[in-house]
Amino acid sequence: MATSIDSTLEGLRSSMRNSMSGMTGGGGLDGGGGGNPAGTLGKLAVAAAVLLAVALVAKNMIAYIEPGHVGIVIHRGGGGVDPTPLGPGFHVRNPLMTQINEYPTFMQTLVLTQTTSEGSPNNDEINVNSVEGQPLSLDISMSFALRPEKVPALYQTFRTDVQTISHGFIKQAIRQSLQEVVGNEEIAQILGPKKAEAVNRTQALLQKRLDPYGIDVKQFTLNEFRAPKAVMDAISLKNVMQQQALTAQNELQKNTFQAQGDSIKAAGRAKAILTEAEAQAKANELLSRSITGSLVQYEMAKRWNGQMPQVTGGAMPMLQLPGSSKP
Repeated sequence: MATSIDSTLEGLRSSMRNSMSGMTGGGGLDGGGGGNPAGTLGKLAVAAAVLLAVALVAKNMIAYIEPGHVGIVIHRGGGGVDPTPLGPGFHVRNPLMTQINEYPTFMQTLVLTQTTSEGSPNNDEINVNSVEGQPLSLDISMSFALRPEKVPALYQTFRTDVQTISHGFIKQAIRQSLQEVVGNEEIAQILGPKKAEAVNRTQALLQKRLDPYGIDVKQFTLNEFRAPKAVMDAISLKNVMQQQALTAQNELQKNTFQAQGDSIKAAGRAKAILTEAEAQAKANELLSRSITGSLVQYEMAKRWNGQMPQVTGGAMPMLQLPGSSKP
């Protein structure tokens, strides 16, 4: 109900009290005015009672729905829940035949965690099993909103408030969806490369389960992932070994590239030497072909100074030829 209605009723009561007090203390009731005090007081009392009754009835006949909410109309005369919800604002109703319950349609966040500092004071973690059969504990959060047109049907199905539905039906839907996704993956994959994929698949399954009830999943988050210590230690060791193997592989690849580079350089140097040798051999061959007897005699003739040799050699001892001495 609106707070303004209560204020109006209180104002009416105060006005009536002030009027009666004024009449009692004024000259109209002390006999000086010639009136009948008892009759006047009786009329005022009846008027006050009528106004109070009207105000009370008006208060119960007017309902106010807060923004971000809808009103669920329940017909007490046997009509059940009205399929059309009431929007925010003032609404007139029959207080004897109808009841109006407010339901929030703004976005809410459900937090299910092991700690008691978030969400409810209870341990609300989600427990599932991995594909290896290992028990897993998950802390999650889910933001959702109710579609206004579906709220009457939601209330008719569960007959309770949103908080109870969240920690009952919605929590069970989350557990089932996570089991379908996480239960088909290895723990190491969920913790590593497939975490984002697992979250998206779980949100899609959740939306499929909650959609008939008018619940829209806005965001689903996997906040914490807990597995047995032995499993986590094995995963950590595996990650270290994979990192070491990757480092060794990178070093081997580096050495291979370096060796290939050295081989290419050596092949280049050998080819250069071979090319140079082949060129030199070819030059020598061409040079040897160009040296003939006539060429030798010609070169000797160009270099002869006109003097005969003074010493000859052969099988005989070297002899001084006559006339070789200087005059």
